[in-house]
Amino acid sequence: MSPRTALTPPDEGLAIGFQPSLPAADTRALHQLQRALGPGERPFLGLPDHLGQVMAEFAPLLDLFNDRQGGPYDETRFDDGARAYEKAVLTYFATLAGASLDEAHGYVAASPREALLHGLVLARRGLPEPSVYVSEQAHYDVVRACELLGMNVVRVQALPDGSMDPDDLRLQARLRRGAGALVVATCGTPLRGAIDNVAELRSAAASFGPVHVHVDASAGGLAAAHSNQVPPWSLAHGAHSITLSGHPLLGLPVPVGVSLVRRKQDPPTAPEITVPGRLVVGARSGWGALLLWTRLRSLGRAGVAAVVARCQDVAAYALEQFEAAGVSPQHFPGSLTVTFERPPRWVVEKWRLHYIGYLARITTAGHMTRTAVDGLATDLAAARQGVAA
Repeated sequence: MSPRTALTPPDEGLAIGFQPSLPAADTRALHQLQRALGPGERPFLGLPDHLGQVMAEFAPLLDLFNDRQGGPYDETRFDDGARAYEKAVLTYFATLAGASLDEAHGYVAASPREALLHGLVLARRGLPEPSVYVSEQAHYDVVRACELLGMNVVRVQALPDGSMDPDDLRLQARLRRGAGALVVATCGTPLRGAIDNVAELRSAAASFGPVHVHVDASAGGLAAAHSNQVPPWSLAHGAHSITLSGHPLLGLPVPVGVSLVRRKQDPPTAPEITVPGRLVVGARSGWGALLLWTRLRSLGRAGVAAVVARCQDVAAYALEQFEAAGVSPQHFPGSLTVTFERPPRWVVEKWRLHYIGYLARITTAGHMTRTAVDGLATDLAAARQGVAA
């Protein structure tokens, strides 16, 4: 067994023994963990700090057992009552993506990655042996999902702003003319928050055979839909299927994903798809739909728009402050992500920054306020001047 795969023994205090443990001691340990991971001890830029504000809304759900069988449209012998809530959530997200449930449908998944798998599975039904065209800036889970499904991945170059290059996509599709193209666009790339132009990508690939465009909008869909100038990112702009989420922005305690697919694909791209069918899992939890419904109802469409506007304002402010700090920030219009030169380790560890190579980034969701930006900008400027913490 290699060092990477070797199992390390658990902390003695956490080992599960033959006899029951002392509940009071375990409760203290969990409270210590909560304090250590919470924003009060150390800043953690990118996780929601408003969980405490919304947990009271979710409290009634803790008394429920919800084991869903099949999709939200399936007729079952027992209806636990949660199906109507899931349909309400799907209606909201379909409208957000520029469609209605008469035009597109899907289901609420346990995570954005499960929703992504579902979208790719349905896309493959219409394109029997497609190559999957993925931007070099796409989330690594896209490539992982394609590998799990045994699909051939073609990496496409990105433009300087981080979005997929339509010209390179056109070149790659021409080389594989007639085989069918499954283009995975991204709305909110992991590092730069870039948004791929769905209309341009669909046009670039369509000249060389049938095409299906799936959009991974789990990171940026909510922000894109509420931007002053809405980018071409959604079903309304030519996508055939889409993955959505929003748990960090909405303050949910667990990841939740939404998969939406057009009910009828544009011929001759794919045969008609009339059911969301072939879910990645059979039995599934209904918690995700109930959490999303509860939070979205408490905010309303106006409240979600206000949350997005506040986060976009903080992103614009961060761009100004980081420019003043001299760290060469970059920001895709409307995105909640600001990328900048990776600082020394003490800054990375203090703020628990996400980084790839020579770049670091923040996402202005959760507790990423102007005050937090000021604190980080001060440390970035100090690091540039060679001042240690």
